Amino acid sequence: MGSMTISHWSAGAPYAGSSTQTADVTNPATGQVSGQVALASREDADHVIAAAKAAAPGWAATSLARRTQVMFAFRELLNSRKGELAELITAEHGKVHSDALGEIARGQEVVEFACGISHLLKGGHSPSASTGVDVHSTRQPLGVVGIISPFNFPAMVPMWFFPVAIAAGNTVVLKPSEKDPSASLWLAELWKEAGLPDGVFNVLQGDKVAVDALLESPDVASISFVGSTPIAEYVYERASRNGKRVQALGGAKNHMVVLPDADLDLAADAAVNAGYGSAGERCMAISVLVAVEPVADELVARIADRTRTLVIGDGAKGVQQESDMGPLVTRAHRDKVASYVEAGQAAGAKLVIDGREVQAAGAADGFWLGPTLFDHVTPDMDIYTDEIFGPVLSVVRVASYDEAVALVNSNQYGNGTAIFTNDGGAARRYENEVEVGMIGVNVPIPVPVAYYSFGGWKRSLFGDTHAHGSEGVHFFTRGKVVTTRWIDPANRPTGGLELGFPQND
Repeated sequence: MGSMTISHWSAGAPYAGSSTQTADVTNPATGQVSGQVALASREDADHVIAAAKAAAPGWAATSLARRTQVMFAFRELLNSRKGELAELITAEHGKVHSDALGEIARGQEVVEFACGISHLLKGGHSPSASTGVDVHSTRQPLGVVGIISPFNFPAMVPMWFFPVAIAAGNTVVLKPSEKDPSASLWLAELWKEAGLPDGVFNVLQGDKVAVDALLESPDVASISFVGSTPIAEYVYERASRNGKRVQALGGAKNHMVVLPDADLDLAADAAVNAGYGSAGERCMAISVLVAVEPVADELVARIADRTRTLVIGDGAKGVQQESDMGPLVTRAHRDKVASYVEAGQAAGAKLVIDGREVQAAGAADGFWLGPTLFDHVTPDMDIYTDEIFGPVLSVVRVASYDEAVALVNSNQYGNGTAIFTNDGGAARRYENEVEVGMIGVNVPIPVPVAYYSFGGWKRSLFGDTHAHGSEGVHFFTRGKVVTTRWIDPANRPTGGLELGFPQND
């Protein structure tokens, strides 16, 4: 498999491109190279963008009824063959098979939302806004839209955007992560099977060259991005400078506040699931648990007990299906996360569980790092301030609810947060006072359902539009207002020119 090259997808078919540059794709559970992904040159990027541009007028003119039929066909094919996609995700990302299936299910929710987009594309109509004058509004597609997605959700994150974009009449150029690129081609082939016209969905493989081509091309109307905050800021500034609409979702440091009256078993289960699921490689992971005293000792003990039961190993279907957590995506990332464990110890945090000591049920060369639990973490430590993006959970102890809220609100990120309590008044107060875009009450990862929009506040979002839901529909369409007057020849007004403002009568 080492000789396999993962190509681009342009105008309904694989496209090799002219660049000879490639990057290795590895299986994180074995450390073995499974193939090479093409890295686009600027000419390759222009070719793929041109295919999307050529298809845009025809797709925009396609009836809503026909677009909806294609969306439903895609939905049915994805539902029947999602196991294939999950295996690809596990092989290149490393997350266990059940996690991969869960990722696809969340993306499928947006596909289903987009199947009903006709209702959200309706305009308004005001007859006789003035005498003999009618006004109506429409929403029209942008044209070619660019999507730049991260490694951690190679199917779900693109599906936050492209179903809505396509259903609204746009054509898409998707730039997936070079770490796990195969899912994008699988999705492209599924779109073709569903009857999507050639050129409506395209895949541009590559690195920064491909990204910059999308940010700078005059033929790309918008950019949707998910990734780290420094890159999100770069994407937002560069794309907006080139006149594009931008929704750039950045990093996070999500806090879970546990009040003294909370169900501690529920909170401990949630902390383990939200802190270590998908190896902590998700922007909605809980990486900080804020324990409002006097619950910290008991809560940390319960989390530690649960963490020790987790099985870490190769999560591929039929290999180690009992594994709860897989490897990290690359060796370099595994080593970077491990360096934070060392930094936490050096800073004086109490290392309760050391993930570096994991005995994984998988190949010795896999990129293994087990769940790691720190207690007595303080806000000045790197393990608190930095987005680690790995299975490291930090417990910060505070004396009161007010101190907990102040801690969350002082953080530079505002993506997601959760509060665990049995006090409805405290939960309602938290909802109103916390400066975060997505909030869970006794729900650890408050990713909204598809007909609501996903996105954070502060340095977790650049631009003012969130993903999917009604905000996604508005992002991928432009409003147009039409004012009309039809004169009845039998009642044509008489008189000369009138240079003043029209009268509303």
